[in-house]
Amino acid sequence: MNSFSSQLIAFSQNFNQRLPELFTLPIGAEKRVVEAMFYSLSNGGKRLRPYLVTETASLFGISSEQSFITAVALECLHTYSLIHDDLPSMDNDDLRRGKPTCHKQFDEATAILAGDGLLTYAFELLSGNRNPFNAEIKCQLCNLLADAAGAFTGMVAGQTVDLWAQNINNYQDPEYVVKHIEEMKTGRLLRFACEAGAVLGQADENKRNALISYSRKIGIAFQIVDDILDVEGTPELMGKTIGKDALQGKLTFVSLYGLKQAKLIARNLIEEAVNALQIFGSLATNLQELAYFILNRQN
Repeated sequence: MNSFSSQLIAFSQNFNQRLPELFTLPIGAEKRVVEAMFYSLSNGGKRLRPYLVTETASLFGISSEQSFITAVALECLHTYSLIHDDLPSMDNDDLRRGKPTCHKQFDEATAILAGDGLLTYAFELLSGNRNPFNAEIKCQLCNLLADAAGAFTGMVAGQTVDLWAQNINNYQDPEYVVKHIEEMKTGRLLRFACEAGAVLGQADENKRNALISYSRKIGIAFQIVDDILDVEGTPELMGKTIGKDALQGKLTFVSLYGLKQAKLIARNLIEEAVNALQIFGSLATNLQELAYFILNRQN
């Protein structure tokens, strides 16, 4: 295990240890949905998005304590998307990170409500008193996250196009379709993670744009690696069903380019992402190492 992997694990452990303080259970029957919310949110993962929020904010002197609530809000919203993505009417998965998906652990109705609960809680956290920033910054964060997650150019739009694409046999422009899906479905939350750090630190336009460029490069590379692992990975390492993309006839970077070319594209994107951070000098070392971690990940 390299030093960066150890650092990411330490970050994840510290992040996870602090989550219970934000999820006090209600007394009545409504506690079931909060239990489902926390079950899915606390189900591990590498915490890449919270890490990106924390690390990009640190470029501007913002401490991890100050950026924590923003990081949790993003992870709440990301987890809501995973709960809904796993539902029978969507990707119909039984496993998530090696454990039963929310609708399998509880039931489908509770899973839907748990996703709804995490989505709304994300904005409660961003806008509330736990977030130590002023009202203007809170409003900027809420606006950015709503846009990134939404149905016009955000994650919901990406999921919609992804579902639509499964029913199409002949694409006029398959490269546009697969890139468009990635940009909205995967890329927008990674972009928010990086741009949020710039908002918290009140970065100038050049530095904010550098982080946006970095986020787009690692976003595409992340999805390409995900597509590769669906072909080459194992259920034990991935913690979920693999090979589903091919079975469902999904349009992916691998089906579009083939394994060899997809790997080359991902490698080039990571190099471009690292170069985008030059404006920050040695302060961006961790972000550069994260880019290579994304390229070489095994799950």
